[in-house]
Amino acid sequence: MTLIKWRPFADIDEIFGRDFIPVRWPGIGWDLAADVYEEKGNIVAKLNLPGMDPEKIDISVDGENLRISGSREEEKETKDKNYYSKEIRRGSFERTITLPAPVKAEGVEAEYKDGVLTVTLPRKETEPAKKIKIKAKK
Repeated sequence: MTLIKWRPFADIDEIFGRDFIPVRWPGIGWDLAADVYEEKGNIVAKLNLPGMDPEKIDISVDGENLRISGSREEEKETKDKNYYSKEIRRGSFERTITLPAPVKAEGVEAEYKDGVLTVTLPRKETEPAKKIKIKAKK
């Protein structure tokens, strides 16, 4: 009798490749879901980051990528607390959002209010398509 090693996720590895990063399940880890939309000529990204110190959030724009990272301090566990569940994630996080259009990095503004981070990125004006006439040689 031949033993076959059980690999329950082998098919997933083949579909997505070895560089596949598993999706974080809701309720476990950081909820870094983002709403990205356009409003008044700006691209706006909103993320829920409750309980954060705005000084510990880093935002950078590189080309058409918006990178948001930071950290939330670990709460010191005390002996008088008897945890039944501990699901609130502490530590560092990072999220890179591919923007739908080029933006002006120098005009980016960020606001943190009521646990919601709103990043407003002014769209870069794109040049209209230039029509090129073909010169035929005889």
